[in-house]
Amino acid sequence: MPSILSVVLAPAGSVPRASQEALTRATSVAAARGWTHVAAVLAPDAASLAPEVARFGATRVVAVSDPLLKTHLHAPVVAAVADVLGRVQPAVAVFASSEGTKDVLGALAARLGAPAVPDVAAFDVRADGGVEAVRPVMAAKFLARVEAVPVAGVPVLVSVRAGSYAAEATGAAPPEVEAVPLALADDALRATLREVVGATGGTVDLSEARVVVAAGRGVRDAEAKALVDELAAVTGAAIGASRAVVETGMFPATAQIGQTGKVVAPEVYFAVGLSGAIQHVAGMQNSRVIVAINKDADAPIFQIATYGLVGDLYKILPELIAALKRRG
Repeated sequence: MPSILSVVLAPAGSVPRASQEALTRATSVAAARGWTHVAAVLAPDAASLAPEVARFGATRVVAVSDPLLKTHLHAPVVAAVADVLGRVQPAVAVFASSEGTKDVLGALAARLGAPAVPDVAAFDVRADGGVEAVRPVMAAKFLARVEAVPVAGVPVLVSVRAGSYAAEATGAAPPEVEAVPLALADDALRATLREVVGATGGTVDLSEARVVVAAGRGVRDAEAKALVDELAAVTGAAIGASRAVVETGMFPATAQIGQTGKVVAPEVYFAVGLSGAIQHVAGMQNSRVIVAINKDADAPIFQIATYGLVGDLYKILPELIAALKRRG
């Protein structure tokens, strides 16, 4: 029976929300085609995550565990995924479109001679194993319909943008778990990881955050930044920013959202002083609820906002924060 494989990269020891979404979609495709759904988990202790991926529909888990997988390194991940693909031989392999996936997907496609469809907003699989997908292009201004024709002996590789599908647990039975060692030649690891530069301690990871407070050009001084920080603290949010604000040095590069930054899809996105330039919108348009705060009533951000507050953020944010505090 043909199979679809979900590849879960979990260096932090938990299943990322974007991977839960990709798992859900793979389960749906497998059910529609009568295929089996296998999940490959790469983590320091991958077997411990088997029950979690089973919740989203995988009936078999290939667990690749190794201390090297605690942080993302190109060579170990490529070797591990290539080994799993050889063992499972799926028709299609599905990844969440994370920074780690972007690092390895092209290398896997070249190594296997496999077709790859990256960063899709939606996809389906034909009976012959071909993939039809919709991809945002030109800073997500347009949607392109693309097709990957299956090649004998290799899977079609697909990566799915965060927020494209809802993560839906199925309550599946405990899966069959197969432990697989990391297949890496002694001379393959030529890179040495010396340091991981991330957000400052105590902040919420943008990629996993359910609420994001993002700052635009309207956040122009320490007073406005303090209001953004306070709103994030009250809502338990991660803090993001547009490229223009990051370049001022007010926010770290790790906070940048947009075409040249991170892609996020939280449940609530506060766009504070953001005009809604297309380059920024490309990184947050899949947010469930968008609350825009801008003094320019004609700002493009209001075209995609769920709720819009027109006014000075220096006046609106203190009142919003106070109201949220009263609600507890």
